[in-house]
Amino acid sequence: MQFVLFVSALCTADLATINIPSELRTTIFDRCWALSHTEPPPTDPKERVLDLREGTELTLEACLSTIRSLLTDAGISTITWDHPVSEPTHESTPAAKPLIDRLGQLYPEPPEIVDPESPAAG
Repeated sequence: MQFVLFVSALCTADLATINIPSELRTTIFDRCWALSHTEPPPTDPKERVLDLREGTELTLEACLSTIRSLLTDAGISTITWDHPVSEPTHESTPAAKPLIDRLGQLYPEPPEIVDPESPAAG
């Protein structure tokens, strides 16, 4: 279910750098929508959210199959995109502050992120 929801969210996100063409993103969402609704998919981008809570296992499998098939037909085996890190939208609660401070003491340095495109020399 997470894969289906994640891909449908990517398909409706306004990402300029995703490697799925706009027309294909629309097709993926619209076909998954049609598997669980009788009305046409919404045109308002804010309403284009796939809600599978009322669906069945069969609906989920059909969405998964649809996504895989459409991506495979388009020659896409890995979904990639570039999106800048967003600023936090919420402040931490006062109750969480002591835990955040302790984590900051345990891990004072930012983590080293390994770039698979240029692995560190060993």
